[in-house]
Amino acid sequence: MAQTTMDLVKAAKALITEINIEQANEMLENGSIAMDVRELLEYETGHIPNARHISRGMLEFMIGNHPDFQDKTISIVVYCKSGGRSALATATLQQLGFNNVHSMLGGFDLWSEGSDIPPETQA
Repeated sequence: MAQTTMDLVKAAKALITEINIEQANEMLENGSIAMDVRELLEYETGHIPNARHISRGMLEFMIGNHPDFQDKTISIVVYCKSGGRSALATATLQQLGFNNVHSMLGGFDLWSEGSDIPPETQA
């Protein structure tokens, strides 16, 4: 029986740690790296300050060459638009040996609603 996208997300969420916006902001203030796994156009429209961008579709291919992710013990807060892609990406990162990764519940949409920090945008 074929699985749906939501089945895959649900399975990923059973394997990962999810954090709320407040926890994410605290982690980011304490040196965690924000990883935006949305598509480039979404990222360019606005993103969490200092977030590194690797789209979900290229994650497995790009993470090994990214200078900020050479240490697999570094704390990473992964986010997308609403939480599905970040859950899948977090599970993938764990499979790749990253052991301190967290998926942000509600994604950028929820973060931007409740944040006092203006989202960065590219000129």
